[in-house]
Amino acid sequence: MNINTFGFILTGILLNAAAQLLLKKGTNAIGAIHLTIDNWFSTAIQVATQWPILGGLACYVISLVVWIIGLSRVDVTIAYPLLSIGYVVNAIGAWYFLGEPLSLQRLLAISVIIIGVALLVKS
Repeated sequence: MNINTFGFILTGILLNAAAQLLLKKGTNAIGAIHLTIDNWFSTAIQVATQWPILGGLACYVISLVVWIIGLSRVDVTIAYPLLSIGYVVNAIGAWYFLGEPLSLQRLLAISVIIIGVALLVKS
């Protein structure tokens, strides 16, 4: 995989991770969502007017375009497992931006993912 292809794949992954963090930030502002027949429309409006959620959706759309470009250049057996980089980015981002805990067990799991991705990229 050349550097340009890796750049498209990584950009798609990072945009996807950013989307997750933005969506979570938006849902934190709303609180737990409990849909019923009576509140589905007002809840949808509330969700649709959260700027972090709109930003997250925009990141998803852009990440999809970038991901398709990257996927057109590399085998899916390489590209798809690289999505696990998103787990690492999200865990660190959730800790840094959202104050979510990073336990020793989570850090060990992240280390295993990083080792796996490094082995995959070298193959």
